[in-house]
Amino acid sequence: MTKPTRRQFLKRSSLAAAGLMTGTRILNPGRLRAGEVSGRPPNIIFILADDLGYGDVGCYGQKVIQTPHLDQMASEGIRFTQCYAGSTVCAPSRCCLMTGLHTGHARIRGNKLHPLLPEDTTIAEVLKNAGYTTGIVGKWGLGEPDTTGIPNRQGFDYWFGFLNQSRAHNYYPDYVWKNTERFFFDRWTYTHTAFTQEALDFVRRSHGQPFFLYLAYTIPHAFNEGGVNGMPIPSDQPYSDQPWPQNEKNRAAMITLMDADIGRLFTLLKELGLDENTIVFFSSDNGPHREGGTNPDFFDSNGPLRGIKRDLYEGGIRVPMIVRWPGHLPAGAVSDQVWAFWDFPATAAELAGTRLPNPGDGISMVDALFQRPQQNHEYLYWEFHEQGGKQAIRMGKWKAVRLGWKPPVELYDLETDLGETTDIAAHHPDLIEKMGTLFRQARTENSFYPIPT
Repeated sequence: MTKPTRRQFLKRSSLAAAGLMTGTRILNPGRLRAGEVSGRPPNIIFILADDLGYGDVGCYGQKVIQTPHLDQMASEGIRFTQCYAGSTVCAPSRCCLMTGLHTGHARIRGNKLHPLLPEDTTIAEVLKNAGYTTGIVGKWGLGEPDTTGIPNRQGFDYWFGFLNQSRAHNYYPDYVWKNTERFFFDRWTYTHTAFTQEALDFVRRSHGQPFFLYLAYTIPHAFNEGGVNGMPIPSDQPYSDQPWPQNEKNRAAMITLMDADIGRLFTLLKELGLDENTIVFFSSDNGPHREGGTNPDFFDSNGPLRGIKRDLYEGGIRVPMIVRWPGHLPAGAVSDQVWAFWDFPATAAELAGTRLPNPGDGISMVDALFQRPQQNHEYLYWEFHEQGGKQAIRMGKWKAVRLGWKPPVELYDLETDLGETTDIAAHHPDLIEKMGTLFRQARTENSFYPIPT
């Protein structure tokens, strides 16, 4: 056996100290109360769309694109109006979701191909060591083949999908990964359909014990290769007869197809008797794109928000978040709780009856799920390393944005100016000074993602 490095040893020691290396669950370690979880801990499913905007779902205001199953999910669960992605592009956003660290501390802060390392702890590893079967289907983006960052080396028992986010832009690829081996397709296979089937199969074979499924869909991301008949989707139904540009029909059809397949997942949970013992989260990795010939204004994909993918304005990072757990969480609730992807690991760990070996930047949102007074962040922080560099902070109602690594800093009052239309920095020099300090203090240095001094 290979001797572990010092960092690996320290990581294993911290897991053991948290009760995570033996499969022992720590019952009710936090705010869960008697009756909220009975018997075995809940199955946990996190469904992540790719480049789905805040305004692309009916329950968030979409008027044209049909999303009946997501709308029903919201009517049977909680719709959060102030949840934030980890970043404004895919890889760092997913890193925050898996590790509980924001982009000032996360290892992966951009779409460069840097893998997670052995000392990084993912929520999959924590849940696996707490007795969960863990699986991921879809898009990973946190480690290339034969690196320490592949899902099977980061806590997942089963893996099926794209390691590389660039390859994920082709919906008819020649292969994807199944665990550590290539799984080859014929040219007629549409990956989204394959991903849905793999997710359903994982639930069927794992339902005898608690499981965690990370279903990271690749749609409605823009596409590099059209595939069959030049289309990024087998059919543009139910929008074929609409007088829209073809690219807009395709994007709308992808969203409605994803919605239908999420409906299939809920149907299966009911058939297997798992519906009331499974908590399901749904969100998107960042805001809508202006790629592949589509225009986010066509369907008002960012709703009332300013900005899109690659912006740190609200439209680039505020995302849909729906959480459903019948018989446990209130139905039809709407919450304005402010939280972010890096809160998911702490939340999932507490739901599972365990805890994280290191809390990172996250806070468990269990109280918010059960509609109780919730501990809040002092602030949320993002940094983005494209387009000259950007930083943003949300602190209470205040939102600060810096374009480039030097002043000026823009300031917005989100309570009165959700669309971030009026920069009021000149009227609040004290806040601007504080935000400038936080821009420096909220991050650690990362050689791959430096900020010039």
